[in-house]
Amino acid sequence: MDPRPTLVVIAHGSRDARHAATVSALCARVRALRPGLRVEVGYLDFHAPRVPRLLERLSAEAAAYERAVREVVALPLLLTRAFHAKSDIPAVLREAAVRLPLLRVRQAAVLGPSPLLTAALERRLAQAGVRPGDPRPTGVVLASAGSSDPEAGAVLAETAREWRRTAGWCAVRPAFASASLPRTADAVRELRAEGVERVAVAPYVIAPGFLPDRIAAGAREAGADVLAPVLGAAPEMARLLLRRYDDAAADRAHGDRTALSA
Repeated sequence: MDPRPTLVVIAHGSRDARHAATVSALCARVRALRPGLRVEVGYLDFHAPRVPRLLERLSAEAAAYERAVREVVALPLLLTRAFHAKSDIPAVLREAAVRLPLLRVRQAAVLGPSPLLTAALERRLAQAGVRPGDPRPTGVVLASAGSSDPEAGAVLAETAREWRRTAGWCAVRPAFASASLPRTADAVRELRAEGVERVAVAPYVIAPGFLPDRIAAGAREAGADVLAPVLGAAPEMARLLLRRYDDAAADRAHGDRTALSA
């Protein structure tokens, strides 16, 4: 049995088939960057395998080896610490720890904030024709899915401030597809009212789905000049997953088998 912990990527899931396809493409890039590392995907909803069933399968494989224990790093495919990272994912992992004594599971940190995320955002904007430092002044709407968790909103606001400082955009305005305000269209209009010459919308989301489609609709409604693709399987995203995996794997010997970091 491979001594390295198995990486279990925990995705939310969506009724939109593009979501699972994007997650699969991202995990394929992770495997290409780290040959031999076992990477599995479990979903909280809508897709199979669900996280509990995946962990049961990994435990059953461990049972085939006498006295073997499988180490698992469970990595939430989330950009901010909100309800899923704080509540339902830890609950699923704690329940599995009780039922599956042959698994040792550690929850890795969420993906954001990270300079690799802003690098991925810049890659997607460049694909849409906009780069930091372009002669034409550009304001960016950093559009996330949205959360009612104040911590998530504060992190997005700080990410916007830092990205404006480091990239030189004339403005970076947070916006949300749900739960919080302003909406994407409102943020685009606010930048126009402030005299920003070119407005680009950068979706701060990993995979397509209902809320990313709402972001795109808001960008079109308000007449944004540029709409970038979602982060998806950008190379920076794959490197970030491995960074979070390595951090959690390095710490696994220092906590108990249900230790959950963030």
